[in-house]
Amino acid sequence: MNRSACLIFNPVAGQGDPEQELAQIQAILQPEIDLDIYLTTEEIGADKLAQQAVERGVDAIIASGGDGTLSAAATAVIGTGIPFGIISRGTANAFATALGIPDSIAAACETILQGGTRNVDVAYCNDRPMVLLAGIGFEAETVERADRDAKNRFGIMAYILAGLQELRNLETFDVEIETDEKIIKTSAVAVTVANAAPATSVLAQGPAGIIVDDGLLDLTIVAPANKAGAIAATFHLFQTASAGIPVERNDIGYLRSKLFKITTEPPQKVVLDGELVGTTPIEIKCVPAGLTVFVPKKEEVVPVEKLEGLPNLVIEMKNTQDTPSDT
Repeated sequence: MNRSACLIFNPVAGQGDPEQELAQIQAILQPEIDLDIYLTTEEIGADKLAQQAVERGVDAIIASGGDGTLSAAATAVIGTGIPFGIISRGTANAFATALGIPDSIAAACETILQGGTRNVDVAYCNDRPMVLLAGIGFEAETVERADRDAKNRFGIMAYILAGLQELRNLETFDVEIETDEKIIKTSAVAVTVANAAPATSVLAQGPAGIIVDDGLLDLTIVAPANKAGAIAATFHLFQTASAGIPVERNDIGYLRSKLFKITTEPPQKVVLDGELVGTTPIEIKCVPAGLTVFVPKKEEVVPVEKLEGLPNLVIEMKNTQDTPSDT
C-alpha cells in the first residue's frame, strides 16, 4: 500500500511557474505516495496546514516553497518524529543546501522517495521555530531591503545588491550575549545565531562547518570599525567558509552554546529564517534532534589512490595476464 503524505505548497515562492512545478511534483511522487495537497494562502500559512496534517496522523509532511515556508511548516512537526520532506523553490534555499538536499524539484522528490532520514537539531527564537538562523543588525536590514519584487527580478543576487546598498547605512550597536556559562559584552554591526547554514550564509560562518546535529547553536559576531573593514570582514568570511576553516580576524568572534539570550542598545531588527520577526531582545534555545528530515542516502566513499608528487617515484605495472592461475 502506498505511503501517505501531506504536501504543503506555497504558490508564490520562487521565480518559476507554480502550476508546472506542482504538476512535476505530482508526476514524480504520486505513483508511490498518496498525496494530500494543500496550498498556502495569505489567510492560512504553512504552520497551520502542517498542524492540521499532524492532527490527521499523516505518514509524512512535505513542504515546498522558500526557507520561510519550510520553517513555518516545521513548526508543527518538531518533536513528532513524522518525517519531513523538503522541496525547495525559494530564492536562497539555504536549509536544503545546509542538509545536502538537492534544490532541483526532480532530485528533491527522488530524495523523498528513497526514504532516507536524518535527525537534525532545531531551535526556538522567542518561542518561534528556527531551522536555519537568526540575524541581528546588518543581515536583518539587508533582508528587509531585498523585497519580493527584487527577489523575483534578480533571484539570489537581490540579497547581494541589498547588502551593498545597506553598507551605506552601516551602524554599530552595543550587544550583550548571555549563555549558560558566561555573559559577553561588545559592539557589533551584525550578530548571527545559526542552527544550520550553508557556506553562502557568510555572516553565520565564524566557526565554519556548522554541524546540524551536535545539539549546539553557533553564534558569530562581526564588528568591523568602518565600511572598508566590513567589506574585508565579509570577504574573509566568504573565503574561510569556502575552505571550511574558522575565521582569523580580530573583528570577528564566534562561540557555541545550547542557549543564547541577546540584548542590544539600541534595539535591532531580527530576521528569522529569512523573515523579519521584530526586534531584540531575543532568546534562542536548541532542541537537539528535534526534526526528522528526508535526506539523500550517502554513498560509501571509496579511498582513491594518490601517488603523484612523491620523491623518486617509480611505478611499474605488472602484466596480470602472465600470472599463473590455479587449476
